[in-house]
Amino acid sequence: MMSARSALIEPFLAVEMSERAEDLERRGIDVVHLEFGEPDFEAPAVVRDAAEKALKDGRTKYTHSLGILALREAISEHYRVTYGVDVSPERILVTPGTSPAMLLLFGHLLDAGDEVVLSDPYYACYPNFIRYAGGVPATVGITGHDGFQLRADAVAGRIGARTKAILINSPSNPTGTVLAPDSLRGIAALGGKGGPVIVSDEIYHGLTYEGRDRTILEFTDHAFVLNGFSKAYAMTGWRLGYLIAPADHVRALQKAFGNFFISTNEFVQWGGVAALREAGEDSRRFRAIFDERRHAMVAGLRALGLGVEHEPTGAFYVLADARRFSADSRQLALELLERCHVAVTPGIAFGDNAEGYLRFSYAASLERIQEGLARLGPFLAGPR
Repeated sequence: MMSARSALIEPFLAVEMSERAEDLERRGIDVVHLEFGEPDFEAPAVVRDAAEKALKDGRTKYTHSLGILALREAISEHYRVTYGVDVSPERILVTPGTSPAMLLLFGHLLDAGDEVVLSDPYYACYPNFIRYAGGVPATVGITGHDGFQLRADAVAGRIGARTKAILINSPSNPTGTVLAPDSLRGIAALGGKGGPVIVSDEIYHGLTYEGRDRTILEFTDHAFVLNGFSKAYAMTGWRLGYLIAPADHVRALQKAFGNFFISTNEFVQWGGVAALREAGEDSRRFRAIFDERRHAMVAGLRALGLGVEHEPTGAFYVLADARRFSADSRQLALELLERCHVAVTPGIAFGDNAEGYLRFSYAASLERIQEGLARLGPFLAGPR
């Protein structure tokens, strides 16, 4: 029999929709993929060259459990130059993607029954990480009418005796919302000694289209930051992320990581060094491409009658209101896949507040986005 914690894990619907789409493709059907947050271009050439050189140089052994010093120094420099905050390399743990970092972090922070406050909608996997560590997700509803902003006063109202952490994600998956500086400042003020810690998922930094990225570390030192290379550098399959932690938590996290993962692939880490030190122009070019796609996607969805109350200003997603077509987002997404051959992610994957919505990713090419929108038009315009 499986453990109780395993039974709590819910399916990752974006993956399930993608796998259903692959089944159609194996039958020779052309599917437009708008369900996944994966850039359609390769990682920058300097990154690929650095990894290739590292392989040729035999950089394939175990590394220091925190990660190679060159990468931790590059991350430290990146946070100093980009945000004006000082992060010692000794506070950085390099991981094979941000998901292992999250698994470690919640296992480190939570005892059975401890609560983590987070928004609803939320990234689909957050509750699973929290529950797997024995914790309880405590959600705060946010809406498109308010720009999907998570407000400090609403968070404060959800904090209880068992609250151990407040989890934020800006830019956000699935809404594309960038939290306003006042929201970040107010949420940061809720943490501190004796209070809940702040966990900030900053994986979509580098993909903010209006204004600059803001890290939670500009507002508090009592925070954990999750970040990585998948999105801004088109390095999804490289599985390279990192966790920035307060100094007094690093040793415990390092011990857990050493036991469970030993170290992160060295040649991949050298690709990360090249990304931070040499691929800034590539990342800015990627952002400009996504920005063009963002405008096309929002305009196209609105023309189809899908509601986009809040125009996203970060990441590469639009959470569109489809309730005029169906209250069952999972069924509607399956219909769009089977009848239009367009794959999207049902809103219910992201929480009860997202039911009736569909998440569209504009990580696909402009041509494929336009093709997908063209396929959806006749279906949505027809009798329901």
